[in-house]
Formats: sequence, structure tokens, C-alpha cells
Amino acid sequence: MPSRTIGRTDNPDIAAQQATIAAIEKALWRDGLNEALLPDYQAAYRELERRIAARGEDRRYRFVIVVPVADRPRHLQSCLDSLLELCRLFGYGGQRDGRYLKVAVFIADDSRDEANISAHREIASQFSGQGLDTLYFGLREQIELLDSLSADERERLAGILGKATRESFAHKGSAVMRNIAFLKLNALFGNDDRLLFHAIDSDQEFKIKVGTAAGDKAVYGLSFFHALDAIFSQTDALALTGKVVGDPPVSPAVMASNFLDDVIDFLRQMAASGGHGPCGHHRAESRHEGEAAYHDMADLFGFKMTGEAYRYRCTLTGAHSDADCFDHFAHRLKRFFYGEHPTRISYYRYAGAVESVQPARTVYTGNYVFRPEALRYFIPFADLRLRMLGPSLGRVIRSEIGGRFVAANLPMLHKRTVEETGRSEFRPGIDARAEAIELCGEFERQFYGDVMLFALERLTAMGLLQQALADSVIAGTVETVHSEMLEKYAAKHRAIVAKLEQLDRLLHGPDQWWNQTPAQAKAVGEFADFSANMEHNFGADSPCYAHIRDHWPRWRAGLVRALVDYPQDRLLWAAVLAALP
Repeated sequence: MPSRTIGRTDNPDIAAQQATIAAIEKALWRDGLNEALLPDYQAAYRELERRIAARGEDRRYRFVIVVPVADRPRHLQSCLDSLLELCRLFGYGGQRDGRYLKVAVFIADDSRDEANISAHREIASQFSGQGLDTLYFGLREQIELLDSLSADERERLAGILGKATRESFAHKGSAVMRNIAFLKLNALFGNDDRLLFHAIDSDQEFKIKVGTAAGDKAVYGLSFFHALDAIFSQTDALALTGKVVGDPPVSPAVMASNFLDDVIDFLRQMAASGGHGPCGHHRAESRHEGEAAYHDMADLFGFKMTGEAYRYRCTLTGAHSDADCFDHFAHRLKRFFYGEHPTRISYYRYAGAVESVQPARTVYTGNYVFRPEALRYFIPFADLRLRMLGPSLGRVIRSEIGGRFVAANLPMLHKRTVEETGRSEFRPGIDARAEAIELCGEFERQFYGDVMLFALERLTAMGLLQQALADSVIAGTVETVHSEMLEKYAAKHRAIVAKLEQLDRLLHGPDQWWNQTPAQAKAVGEFADFSANMEHNFGADSPCYAHIRDHWPRWRAGLVRALVDYPQDRLLWAAVLAALP
């Protein structure tokens, strides 16, 4: 790759300001976050923008922020609030007549609820009114776009664009929604070589999460667009992926075992404390987002698994006891089923964004930046609604463009739940009634997403993208990977069953102090509800594990069909992109 020097320029005034920014950044992160320097850091970027504007020529990249959303107005509001604040604080691209010149938003709405659709339209109008050009791409506009395709094209592209009918066009799934959005983006911007698309999720914000001695902080500590412009200007990268901090980007289906380790460890600590002393759960952990420690099978992705329990870090403030912490942690447990992981939160660790660039293999579809040329890479197997399709796409991109697919240390803040409710606004594959929560739909999509990912990885190595592979080779590879993943999931299942028994013994022990006072009765009940939900989803008689066994014939047919069709899907997609006006 070309040089990774940040922001090279021949203009001495601009170069001097870039050097000032680099010096402040170094001091900002010298011993962890020095929050007092954040205003100076942000102001230095605004001064840089003033000098660039005075020069009169600005060939830097423009950004279109692509936000698929389905029935999540509160998440969408928070996401775009953070984007607007990022623009105000760092000023990338400047303004003219109150409008940001180099940042715009594209909302792709897959909502079903009319009230949420109206709310999303209003949010788009609201941000356009505040100077952030925001295009709303709703169901009507999506149908009009697909109507521009021939009936034959629609039928042959069903694996990419889905099979939704006009009468039921909502909740097509995030992968299908992204692919339809890519068609529209190609029509609007496909020939613009000074533009970058930044695809994000609506439950993310343009902040970073930092663990400090004073508690967790979510701050505007990264100027995303300045960093991304530098990377794409100084390298030949075609596509870039960041990650997330905060809540993990994976399903509870693959976090249950390690979270049980942490809950058991918490109860042991509480049993030893007696609950009467000051809270002893405020120690900051030094671990950071790169470990993927939230994933029960992180070894599949090349991460080392320590097997250690992680200590819960209490978020209560003011004087309080271990008993108060016990109650508060108990109340947070239910959030786990909506994707939070109270003990394995991911934090940002500083490394210069441009200097951090390295070859990538996984696309995080919620933090994915690419040139219009990369619209040729649709989300594969979209109609199957699997999880892990971002990693599958990443394997394809890496296979074709190698080092032009990169990762950088530009994580976004991920917030699975809404603070007021402790739940996600909308999350497919989760069925919640009263205190019971069933994850079987998401669990099944996770398991078969893993099967598809690792089958694709092997088939790509065999030349799937360059030559036709026999159907028998594809089917045999899928069956082999399925058997291996089933064995791995079964081993994890056995471990979870043993941990659930251990948890129940600890929780309901008659000598435990929390069972000897009415003050903790509510918290004990919340622990018991958590245990019951874990038992239902992951215990010995789990319907979720039964589903992945019993539904294999149907999934086998779908996975094999999608892989057999994939080479032709790619050719047809390229032809459609070229033909659409």
C-alpha cells in the first residue's frame, strides 16, 4: 500500500494545523483518555476546516451514511443525533448556507408499523432541516425500483433481493434491505469517484466507549471522516471495515456459556462478601475490543480463548453496598437476551487510525466503508436471513481483492437496547412474552450462518469464485461443515447444562445471605427468571438445539441451492448494476 502518513499536504498552513492535531491526539491518549483535552482536539479539527475552506479547493471525499432501519425510531434518532454532533464538533467538509457539504444520509426503511414509518420520515425531515441532507428510501420507493427490473430479473435475483410481495413488503431482513439499497445507491452515485459509502446500523452511534477509573465514558474522540478520507486518499483500499465497542455484535446464542461463567463468579463473590460492605465491583478491566471475549467460540475466528471469568463492573454511583450491586446486576440480567453482555463490554483502545490499517477478512455490515465500485459486492445469500453474512461477504472480498480490503481502528458505539425499556425496539428471531424470552429463531439463524460461513470459506479456497464446482462437491462440503459445527455446538451445550446446574445450586442455597432477607427477594426472583430463560433456550431440553437438529433437511437444501447459484448471482448482479439508469 502507499504511504500511511496522515494528511500529507503542500500547504504550510494546513500542514501546521495537521501537526497540531497530531500532537494533541498523542497527549489525549498518552495515559488513557485525558478527557480535558477533548474540546481542544475537536476545536483543532474545526480550525483545520477553516484553513481548508480559505484555500478554496477541497478534493476530499464526500460521505453518504447508509442506515437500514426497521421499526426503530428511537435508535435511529440517537444514531443521527450522534452523527450531527460529530459534524458540529469536528466540522468535516465545512458548511455552506447552513448545510454540510460532504456528509449526507440515506435511510433505507424496512418497517412494518405505520407509526414507525411516519416517525422515520419525520426524522429524515428533521435532520435535513438541520443541515444534514437526508434521503428517505421507503417501501414505495423500493417497490418502484424493483419494478424497473424485468420479471425474469426479479425471479433470478430472488436470492439477493428476496421474494417479498407488494402486500407484505416490510421486514424483508437486513441483508435484503441492504442489497435493495445498493441498487438505489448505484443509480444515484455509481459513477462518483470522490464519494464513499459508510454503511452502519441504526443502533450505533459515532462515539467510542472508554473505560476509565471514574467509570465508563462514551465520547466523541474520533473524527471518523477525517480518518477515512486519509485512509482512502493514501491507500488503494476499495473497502474498509471497522468494528464496534460497547455491546457485542454477536447473538446471545454464542455468548451464553461465557456469560454463565461470569454470573456464577459474581454470585461466588457476593456469597463471600456477605452483602454488607461497600460495593467492591468498580475495578476497571484492561481488556479491550480486539479479544472477542464475548464469543463462546472465538477460537473459530482465530482468537485465543482464556477461559477466565470476567468480573462485573458496577455502574451505580454514590455510596452503596454489595447488596445494592447485587440488586442492580439482577435487574440488568434480562438485557442479555436482547444482545447486551454486562460483563464483557468492549472498549476502545487507542491506535492511530491510518497507522492501524491492515488486511481484513470479515465485514462488519454495521461499520463498512466502500467506494461505489464495491457495490458489485452484494450481501450474499440474503434471502436465507442468516446471521454471519457479513463475515461471508468478507471472505469473498478478501479472496478477490486481497489487500485492498482493509480493517482500521475506527469502532462505533453499539447500543443493543433502549435505556428506558432494557429491550431492543425491533429484533427478528426473538419471541418475548411476559418474563419468558425465546431465542430459537435467532439461534437457528446463527447456527446455520456459521455452517454457511465455513462452507463458503472452504469452497472459495477450492475456486468457487473462479470456476464451476460440481453440485456434489458443494453438497459434500456443506454436510461436512454441518457435522463439525453440530459437534462443536453440542459440546458447548453440554458445558452450558453443567453451568446451569451450578448456577441454580449457588442461587438457591439456603445459607446464602440473599435468601435470608426479604430485601433481596425481587433480585433473587430476577436471577431465577434469568436462569429459567437460560434453561429454556440452552438447557437439557432446549427447543433451540432440537430445531437445529430437526430442521437440517430444509436448511441443507437452502444452503446448497444458494451456494450452487452464487456464481450466476454475481454475474447477473453485475449486469443489472450496469443496465440500471
